[in-house]
Amino acid sequence: MSCLDEIYQMKLSRIILSVFFVLLMNSVPVFSADDSLSSFASLVHTESWSETWLDEEGKSQSRSVTEEIWTEAFQAALKNNKIVYIPARKKPYYLDGPIILQSGDSIKADPSAEIRLKPNTNTCMVRNKNIVSFAERKIPKDQPMDTDITIEGGIWTTLATGDKKANGNIRGYSSKKNYIPGTNGVILLQNVKRVRILNVTIKESKPFGIHLSHAEQFVVDGVSLDHHRRDGVHVNGPSSEGLIRNVKGNSHDDTVALNAWDWRNSAPCFGAIHHITIEHVSGSIPGKRSADSIRLLPGVKLFKDGKTVDCSIYEIIIRDIKDIREFKFYDQPNLEQGRDNDFSYKLGKLKNIHLKGLKLTRPGVIQIAADVDGMYVEDVDLQFSPADNFKLVEIGPMSMTWRPSTDSSKWVEIFSPDRDVTVRNFHLGKIRINNQLVPDAESRFLQVKDQQINTDYPNTFPRGGTGKATLLK
Repeated sequence: MSCLDEIYQMKLSRIILSVFFVLLMNSVPVFSADDSLSSFASLVHTESWSETWLDEEGKSQSRSVTEEIWTEAFQAALKNNKIVYIPARKKPYYLDGPIILQSGDSIKADPSAEIRLKPNTNTCMVRNKNIVSFAERKIPKDQPMDTDITIEGGIWTTLATGDKKANGNIRGYSSKKNYIPGTNGVILLQNVKRVRILNVTIKESKPFGIHLSHAEQFVVDGVSLDHHRRDGVHVNGPSSEGLIRNVKGNSHDDTVALNAWDWRNSAPCFGAIHHITIEHVSGSIPGKRSADSIRLLPGVKLFKDGKTVDCSIYEIIIRDIKDIREFKFYDQPNLEQGRDNDFSYKLGKLKNIHLKGLKLTRPGVIQIAADVDGMYVEDVDLQFSPADNFKLVEIGPMSMTWRPSTDSSKWVEIFSPDRDVTVRNFHLGKIRINNQLVPDAESRFLQVKDQQINTDYPNTFPRGGTGKATLLK
């Protein structure tokens, strides 16, 4: 075993040990006849509304719906038993607000039970109780946390039945009124410890599928993304000691994202993310629209009072990954609220990032435009014939132009092309093409490139920049 393998195994063992007691403390709840929802049937009520769906030709059609609202029944079952079981049935279960979980609560749904968010509710579907805003301050060390929560099974949808048809459920806010800024999940957990999300399907939803922030000792195991409209599993800092595994399907944004720094409209808090394992993640079925990406977004959060919090990402293992086309390790200011209004105070830092066992049946890239100390890429299997100019790893500042209209004065730079990038202790290990080992893979598949100003912009684009790329062995 090489020195690199020993380091990798040591770090992997640490992660496994750190999450083992999560499984031990949070053993599978035992459901009994007393957990039946029939005891709370009187709390179910019926309402009527309209929903927008796409017909076979992809045209929007409005349909009248009269269905049962189950939110109060689910909440009462939890209050009574701390456990609720949602059985399979032909009709969906509708919610008109989030199910709120306290410490020790568990939800288990039959895999085929579909839970829908009523149109124009515009909240998350499940969340923990103690969600707090840290938009402009660092999280105190003694911040109370909800603990020992399990969410298992079910098909969860906010009824985003088309790319531009969200049925009024645009954001996964924590509540209808006085919501916490930056909350945006179908399943939303913040200020939590020892939590598990198991074998869920996120279907046709506009918010992040699973939004975790300030989470410690968590397991996300088994996530199927079905025509999902945004990130699948989205983690904000500070978060640590987590296992994210068995994520698959098609998502229109990152399949998995660790965003220690983040856009202020997408994060309720900020801080470092560390000691996380991401494994057994696969991209979409060929031919389906999907981003097929994994993102690590570090940075430095600058609060309005001038104080800062470090949002580094370190000790991360990413292994057994198939057909993820982009590994996004770069800086990206806020495009939704104006890049000059919300950006990382300094270039973010990554440390000891391990990628091992990558399988690609189509071209993919690892893009590095952050300061890095320790990145190890091992055992890459290219199951296609790459072009002569194909680069697996690109190191250096990036530039890309977002063109919302034909008016070039409104064009926006997506990245940070004027920031210098320094990468230390980078290692590119074995790469195979159709099972054949490639000699001297680093010279063939690694690119280190500075930015340059495009003097012909906007006739041609992107604008480019002045940022330099440095690779230190």
